[in-house]
Parts: sequence; structure tokens; C-alpha cells
Amino acid sequence: MLAIQLLREKKDWVIERLSVKHFTRIQIIDEILQLDEHRRQLITEHDRLQNQRNMASREIGQLMKTGQTSAAEEKKKEVARWNQQLDELRTQLEETEQRLQQLLLQIPNLPHESVPAGQSAADNVIVRQGGTPPTLPEHALPHWELANRYDLIHFDIGTRLTGSGFPVFKGAGARLERALIQYFLDYNIRAGYVEYLPPLLVNEQTAFGTGQLPDKEGQMYFISEDQLYLIPTAEVPLTNIYRDTILQEDQLPIKMTAYTPCFRREAGSYGKDVRGLNRVHQFDKVEIVQLVHPDRSYDVLEEMVVHVEGLLQSLELPYRIVKLCGADMSFTSALTYDFEVYSAAQQRWLEVSSVSNFETFQTQRMKIRFRDGKQTRLVHSLNGSSLALPRIVAALLENHQQPDGILLPAVLHPYMGLSKIN
Repeated sequence: MLAIQLLREKKDWVIERLSVKHFTRIQIIDEILQLDEHRRQLITEHDRLQNQRNMASREIGQLMKTGQTSAAEEKKKEVARWNQQLDELRTQLEETEQRLQQLLLQIPNLPHESVPAGQSAADNVIVRQGGTPPTLPEHALPHWELANRYDLIHFDIGTRLTGSGFPVFKGAGARLERALIQYFLDYNIRAGYVEYLPPLLVNEQTAFGTGQLPDKEGQMYFISEDQLYLIPTAEVPLTNIYRDTILQEDQLPIKMTAYTPCFRREAGSYGKDVRGLNRVHQFDKVEIVQLVHPDRSYDVLEEMVVHVEGLLQSLELPYRIVKLCGADMSFTSALTYDFEVYSAAQQRWLEVSSVSNFETFQTQRMKIRFRDGKQTRLVHSLNGSSLALPRIVAALLENHQQPDGILLPAVLHPYMGLSKIN
């Protein structure tokens, strides 16, 4: 959420940055500024009347002490009128602040100055590529057929148990999933991230803190009886661990990692691009989150990009890193890099991670601050997938397939206890 002070002091600059995200409802900013001016006038008038009432209350005490009962009664009538006016002002102030909040929540985060405007995902910028797409054997199979051939994943059983998009992993498939989770966590911990195991259900305030509400409520599973949401990513509970906290500067950066199942409705997804593991409703993911000093957040973002890149290199997968243009960025992000791996059997790029800097957009909502001398400042929040498993598994199966089995990258041999699935 943007700070009103920023809109007040840099209105034209804010409008220019929002244009990069193709945000056209600029009239909201004028309405916010008008409401903010009205809010400050209400506060001023409230404080003036409250001071008058307090002074009158003290006078009443003095009048009563000196026996001036009649004058005291007149003052009491004045105080009663001021109390009524104060109640009315408080009601107006509450309504104004609620409307301000509603409008502020409709404005996306401002994109970093390096973000290209663009019109669609086609205008994203490829930063760099790594690895070499494999030459597959004749009659190479997509991962959903490989999963069936080697008895690794059963999509039909998952559909029968729950519905489409809830795969069942079996045997070496389940073992591969578990091995990847453990490897990703170990890799992150070696880089200084502290492991957490957070809840999979969160309340409304937690979902609001990271920007899932009110922007993405249609994509989350909701337990109406308990008013709880199934998490779409571990970012949500992890970042909220420090909600309403004032940190000391020497506590920064805070580095967290967690494995969780993730749940996304993916409403409106259909067609050939959602086959197999390409798009599912429940999936495993290892997440990294950092809370950092605002002066260092973009250096940290680049460090996180290199960190995730190292994971893909170790898995021997061809990949590319893409800087998202304004039209393809999320509501909450200031700068995002997507990681894609090449699926040789499907002959397409599959997104496997997003690494983003949110600056103060989330921490403004969660009030996560640090002491900077005598003042407090908002920290910057960043997160990234490290990694999301479905498409990683898909790419591993497809790219490493042989006529007689599926080779595993060397880093997984200790976790799997074998070098090949056959």
C-alpha cells in the first residue's frame, strides 16, 4: 500500500510511474488527496473542540468550588453541545478514513525505474540464459506420459479423490518430490536462510498483509466456517511473522525459508497449457523471504536472483531469466524477475520461479519497521520461489529422459539413493 504522504508530495511522479503498469484510474489519486485534506481538517476541528471542552470542564470545577452553580450549569450545557459535535466529527473521521483505505488499496505498487512499460508478456526482457536444451531420443514423451510409464504420478486418481489439478505422487515420483524439497531447503539454509514450518491456513489480516487481499481473493481457497484461507505461497505466513514489529537495524537482513504445500484455485485456466503438472491446484514449493534495509534491497534482489539461478544450474536444466514489463507485473511488485526452464518434450518455456522486490508496499500494511537512529523506518520485503516443484519435476522428467529410463542430476543422487529412474 502506498503512503498518502508520497501521493501528496510527488503526485505527478506517482502518476508517471503508475502509467508503466498501465494504471488508468488516475482520478482515484485526486479523490484520495481531497479526502486526505478533509480528514486533516476534521482532525484539526476535533482537536480544537476537544481543547475547548477540556478547558470548560476545568472551569466547571472551579465554578462549583466557588459556589457559582448557575454559571457552572451553563458551562455544562456548552460541554454537552461540544460532546455531541465531537461525536459527529469522530463519525465523519471514521467514515473518511475507511473510504481513504478503500481507495488506497486500489492503487498498485509503483514499478522500479528500470521496469519497461510493455503491453504484454511478449515485451518482457530476457536478462540472460543458461544451460543447453537437450537432444532428446526419438519419440520423446511429455512428462504426463513419462509419469504413467514409470508409475510416478497419477493424475486420474487425484481427479477421483479430489478433482482436476490434484495429482497423486507414487513410488519414485513421491521420492523425487521429497528429495527436491530437502535439497532446496538444504541449499537455502547453507546460504543463511532460517527454516520455518508455518501454518497452511491464515486469517484475513495475514492475507491482507502481503497483498493477497483484496487483490487475489478469487484465487484463494476459503474456509468460510472458520474465516480462514489456504495459503497460495509460504510468503504469506513467513512475511507476517514480523507484522507490527520494530526491529533493530543490526537484526537486518532477516532471511527465512520454508517448504509448504500451496493451494491456488487457478480460476479460468484450461486448455493444452494446463496438462499434467503445468498448472495444478495443490503443489509443493520452497520459498525464500527477506526483510532488509531499504538502502540495500535492490542489491539483495540481485543476490536472490543469483541464488535461484544456482539452483537451476545444479539441476542441469536449461533456463532463462526474464525481467517483467509493467503490463505483466503483479499488483504488489516493484520489480520482478521470472525464471523459466525449457521443456524439450513440450518445446516451450515453463515458469518455475518469480523473485520480487516489494519495497515498502507490503511492510506499510504490516507495519514492519526498524530503528534508524531516533526514528523508525519501514523495511523492504522481498521473496522468491526456491523453487516451485511441479514444473521443475516436469522439466527433469522430460529433459533427462533416456530410452531406458530417466537420468537424475548429480546433486539429487545422495537424496534419492539412485542415479536413474527406470
